[in-house]
Amino acid sequence: MSLLTLLPFIVLIGAMFLMTRSAKKKQQQAVDMRNQMQPGSGVRTIGGMYATVKEVNEDTVLVDAGPGVDLLFAKNAIGAVLTDDEYNRIVHGIEHDLKSDADIVPDDASSLTETDDSADDKAVDLGKKDAADEPADEAAEAKPDAEPKKTDGDSEAK
Repeated sequence: MSLLTLLPFIVLIGAMFLMTRSAKKKQQQAVDMRNQMQPGSGVRTIGGMYATVKEVNEDTVLVDAGPGVDLLFAKNAIGAVLTDDEYNRIVHGIEHDLKSDADIVPDDASSLTETDDSADDKAVDLGKKDAADEPADEAAEAKPDAEPKKTDGDSEAK
């Protein structure tokens, strides 16, 4: 056999090796993340529930989901260990402002536009006129120099 016929098999085996290696790396990162959990850490479960860690055991984690609600989860059910700032932002809505003199973005755009009292009274002409905007006497008047409409030949005069 030549090397050219074996080349697709070698490439396939190499791709499989690289994929399994990256998957193992991600699994190891998840295990390390779960091992660094400590009581008081904020976590998000794989189901999307946010809670505070009360106790960490070998394979389980006891979390406090609210006042008087303690839940026992498997360590594998913890999707992410959150930083204190991130947990407070998500759960309690507390924003930690790192830049106190940073510009604040308003909720609506009305405060971004400067209003000028004289500019509010003027209408902007966009070049289009509605039938309601035209005076009634101009619409009723027939133009004397207008040409009559041509028809398809359905006129009664023949």
